[in-house]
Amino acid sequence: MLLPRSSLHISLSRLTLTDFRNYAGLRMEIGSGHVALVGPNGAGKTNLLEAVSLLVPGRGLRNAAYAEMLRDAAPGGWAVAAEVEALSGEVAIGTAWRPAPSSDGEEAGRQVHVDGIPQKSLASLGEHMRLLWLTPAMDRLFAGPPGDRRRFFDRLVAACDSSHVSHLNAYEKAMRERNLLLSEPGPDPNWLSGLEAGMAEMAAAIAAARLSALENLQANIHIGLSQSAFPWAALTLEGEVEKLLAIMSSVHAESEFRRRLCENRRLDAAAGRTLLGPHRSDLAVVFGPKGMAAAQCSTGEQKALLIGLILAQARTVAAAAGAMPMLLLDEVTAHLDSGRRRALFQTLDTLGVQAWMTGTDEGLFEGLGKAAQFFHVEAGTVSPMTRS
Repeated sequence: MLLPRSSLHISLSRLTLTDFRNYAGLRMEIGSGHVALVGPNGAGKTNLLEAVSLLVPGRGLRNAAYAEMLRDAAPGGWAVAAEVEALSGEVAIGTAWRPAPSSDGEEAGRQVHVDGIPQKSLASLGEHMRLLWLTPAMDRLFAGPPGDRRRFFDRLVAACDSSHVSHLNAYEKAMRERNLLLSEPGPDPNWLSGLEAGMAEMAAAIAAARLSALENLQANIHIGLSQSAFPWAALTLEGEVEKLLAIMSSVHAESEFRRRLCENRRLDAAAGRTLLGPHRSDLAVVFGPKGMAAAQCSTGEQKALLIGLILAQARTVAAAAGAMPMLLLDEVTAHLDSGRRRALFQTLDTLGVQAWMTGTDEGLFEGLGKAAQFFHVEAGTVSPMTRS
């Protein structure tokens, strides 16, 4: 049964794994509240979050190769399945990967099933699920390369607009073909024009979706200013097509970007890559309370700013999709003092989100509400814990 629109939040009630990472087989029964995964480093806590992250389009929170997710080279491949209270109501979602065709004719590669029905592409996952995640690898997001911030922001956009991933993939495909064609002697100009037309169309759609999501995110950051225990951010998108859309219509921006691609053919051929486009955009982040570039802030300030951004993102996704997304928060409490931890847990409760969190010690989750479920994770096994 679909929950009332105002209170709908996406949550898992069951998770099943087969030959995934260090799990030969696993079945977890889960309530609607938060999930705390407690255990030593290397036990498989992040592997569980990664499995859940594969229930949306993409390669999960580690962006790993599918073969890396396979347990001890198990010949049949890996599988992740879940019972979900999703955008479409209660639904069974499954995804699997096979290194080679099976004896009963199942194809190699990644497959998706929804309520037992095979889907044509990974994009179908976006019709049911919304997820956001935060991992220790993202702690230096603001000081890292532009590509990391761009991918971080594009995940937010995709959680608000399920077509965004398809647009990104189509743009990347056309760009790869154009780069390959430019590397050849005497490339066909008509073929190049056709590829550039496709790139320009997708680029305008990508940039427009980013700008819309940015406006909504910034609005939600300001809404939460008086309530949040975490610092606020001022955000700007820096990119060729985004700048065009700020001064002209989408149609004219598309036409102008197409013209620039044509004009840049020689430079792009010499560089061996496309030098202009949404694949080079960056998200500029300012630590609001200090008016300082986030990259110049302390590690602790950057961590707090990132958590604040994730919480604002959750509100943004909820407004766009009509349901609060799930949050996957890997070691989120490790570097927070007790006051900040309690503030985080209170905010998660206020949002009404199902958050999956990991930690090495149960004490890191002191103050987490009574509805939360605790699981002990060790050596590929997961067992419910009785809270102390």
